[in-house]
Amino acid sequence: MPRTPRPRAPAPPLRRIAASPDGPVAAAALLALLAALDTVLRAGAGDRLTAALLLAFGATAPLALLRTHPAPAAVLTTAANAPLLALLGAPAAAGVTAQALLLHRLARHGTRRARTLAVLLVLPLAGYAVGDPGAAAGGRLDDTGRLLAVAAAVLLAAATGTGLARRARSAAAAHSATERAIAHTLYEHAARGERARIARELHDVVAHHISMISVQAETARLTTPGLPDEGARRFRDIGDTARTALTEMRRLLGVLREDAGATPAERRPPPGLAQLNELLDDARDAAGAAVRLIVSGAVRPLDTGIELTAYRIVQEALTNARRHAPGSAVDVELHYADATHADATLRLRIRDNGPGPGPADGGHGLVGMRERAAAVGGRLHSGPAAGGGFLLEATLPAQTRTSREEPAA
Repeated sequence: MPRTPRPRAPAPPLRRIAASPDGPVAAAALLALLAALDTVLRAGAGDRLTAALLLAFGATAPLALLRTHPAPAAVLTTAANAPLLALLGAPAAAGVTAQALLLHRLARHGTRRARTLAVLLVLPLAGYAVGDPGAAAGGRLDDTGRLLAVAAAVLLAAATGTGLARRARSAAAAHSATERAIAHTLYEHAARGERARIARELHDVVAHHISMISVQAETARLTTPGLPDEGARRFRDIGDTARTALTEMRRLLGVLREDAGATPAERRPPPGLAQLNELLDDARDAAGAAVRLIVSGAVRPLDTGIELTAYRIVQEALTNARRHAPGSAVDVELHYADATHADATLRLRIRDNGPGPGPADGGHGLVGMRERAAAVGGRLHSGPAAGGGFLLEATLPAQTRTSREEPAA
């Protein structure tokens, strides 16, 4: 059973107030009230009290701008705290608290210029503590006042230093997280590249040999004289097993390539006879020659592997014609046998009116086409065409043997 999440403990009241949008305003109001009470108790009556109250308000009220304009608020608070210290003979605790909060905010979240300003705003109070400029205001700091001024200066310095330290820790953590993300990305990129390399090597090496096993088994079954039925069946089983292994391996290669970051174009369905017109259009544009498609019989969808094989054979034949008989016209004929017949087939006939057999007759292209045809249980022949040119004929089953046997299984 899923675990019930434990309820979170409620945050302390002060933290909730500080996190609320009106937290700085509430803190400014509270510190202003405390500063006013402190001033009334220490300043006495008369004009001195009025000036001290105004300075006390100026030292605490700007805290309301903590989140929106911390730099101007810190300047105003510092400008009010300095003369208030001279009037009262000791720093006002509420004003120093407001200034410490503003300096901490500047040091932690401000820009480089704001952080420099926060450090500089510590100096006025420290100067009062050391230089005793209270004489200019009509009085001097006594020992208690000087001690409190030093303590206030230390508090401001500590608030600023704490803000700078927390900013440095946050920057270091962010930098470390960025480095980890980059390292993880590089690792994934290297792993994908390795998977893609393995997929290519499997295709280049294993697929060729498995295809050759299928071709040789089919050739041995058809060309061995006096082969008993049991031997023919075993050769047929070898060919079927090789074709099944080739299909499974291609599925594995598809998974590896997709995991290696295949683009959507690489993951699209394999081409078939429905894309044959596009292939012929491309051949016309590339060769500048006539390419004609002739279709006979009842057109119907065939097994995906058969359509892909037919497409690749036509593609390779057009490439050979463009390479070895440039400018020659090419006829591509498709004949669909009766679908009700047990041995329904698709016959391909590609003919050009070029010079006839040449280097292409012994090249790798024809070998590859024969392998493709044999891999699905078909056959392919090539040679000179009657009346000149080169002729390629392929006979393919409507379904691969494994597809035909699957319903029975």
